[in-house]
Amino acid sequence: MSKQTLNPFCVFSAKKLGSSSSSSSSSSGRFANATLVRLSEFLSSGYKKGVRPVKDWRTSTIVAIDLMVYSILNVDEKNQVLTTYVWYRQSWTDEFLVWNPEDFEEVKQVSLPTANVWVPDILINEFVDVGKSPDIPYVYVTHDGLVRNYKPIQVVTACTLNIYNFPFDVQKCSLTFQSWLHTIDDINITLMRSPEKLRDDKSVFMNQGEWELLHILSKYKIFSVDNDDYYAEMKFHVVIRRRPLFYTVNLLLPSIFLMVMDVVGFYLPPDSGERVSFKITLLLGYSVFLIIVSDTLPATAIGTPLIGVYFVVCMALLVISLTETVLIVRLVHKQDLQPPVPHWVKYLVLERAPCMQFIQMSSCPAAQCTLHHTCEMGQRHSQQERDVGMLGLRPPSSRDINPPVMDNILQEVTAIRGFLEKRDRCREIAKEWLQVGYVLDVLLFRVYLVAIVAYSITLGTLWSVWQVA
Repeated sequence: MSKQTLNPFCVFSAKKLGSSSSSSSSSSGRFANATLVRLSEFLSSGYKKGVRPVKDWRTSTIVAIDLMVYSILNVDEKNQVLTTYVWYRQSWTDEFLVWNPEDFEEVKQVSLPTANVWVPDILINEFVDVGKSPDIPYVYVTHDGLVRNYKPIQVVTACTLNIYNFPFDVQKCSLTFQSWLHTIDDINITLMRSPEKLRDDKSVFMNQGEWELLHILSKYKIFSVDNDDYYAEMKFHVVIRRRPLFYTVNLLLPSIFLMVMDVVGFYLPPDSGERVSFKITLLLGYSVFLIIVSDTLPATAIGTPLIGVYFVVCMALLVISLTETVLIVRLVHKQDLQPPVPHWVKYLVLERAPCMQFIQMSSCPAAQCTLHHTCEMGQRHSQQERDVGMLGLRPPSSRDINPPVMDNILQEVTAIRGFLEKRDRCREIAKEWLQVGYVLDVLLFRVYLVAIVAYSITLGTLWSVWQVA
């Protein structure tokens, strides 16, 4: 009876044991011929990823690094931040990841998860934000223990940006790679390529944006914080230059055209009111232009670009030009309200200034005009006396008693004569002031033109030197 009750249990146990053994044998048989699986199990067996992979702790791990700039994503002048997309490569020797290729069907390299191997703690000192970098979960390992970790990185770093030369500026930003914890006795850094090849390598750079990559400089340095522990660092200087064509067409040329029109406006006659309205229109147009381009200029708290100073000076020159025009128009439009031209003004403006500046007076000099006016007035006076004598009008005599009608006629003629003389004097005064206005207008125009030319040559020379440099 007992045997009969035990037999089903034994049979069930035997079946269960057989099925489990068959499943394990089939599972192991599925990876029986997988060389990479065997190699991975061989390398991971007893591997400690938290320990620096050297057999002799006195041996320093040499990490070779390389940098290739792929694109300049953004240059934030206000926050002094540079965003780049780089291809970063680093390699080192792991003495614990070594195998004989003959034991694994001549497999000389294999990819392993990055989380399963030791990786040096090399970071960029200038990091200010976490970029959107793709995650590369694998590294390549060769049979002699060389580990290659290649990955693209979006680098958001702090950089001292000097915008004084905008839009002809050249920026130099540094990327400093160093081990955050390990000293030079544990981790040392070297270049994967020669500095000459690294300097001129633009093979992967996208050269279609606003910025142009000039070169990448490298510098190795050993430093100490407390004069006790020494650290190794590799600093890459990324030198980029802005392409100024867009800003030249949209900022400089419109401003130059407005200033040329302001100079041309001096050829309008100063005794006409059109010049003032023309200058005011130019000043208003330039103000609107500055409002439009204000968002295009880079803004920083530590300085102003030279082009901003250029715009301010151009605005000041337009204001000076308008002030000069108003002054000249005021001189030539006084007319009856004007006093006679002072003698010192005649001497300086009408005699000395034309000779010094080679200004040809369109009319006769002031002295000749005054003499000519006096002779003309004398001739006119003699003619009027003759006319009065022919009409029988003589000056009143104590002996003659003139009728009232003749006295009235004589008074009217005398009043007309006085009016004509006064009008002639006013015309002569207005004529002299007009000459003063023309001479001052030419002098001030030449001074204004010299100032604009000198200012333009200075800026052009500076920008040309910066562009070549």
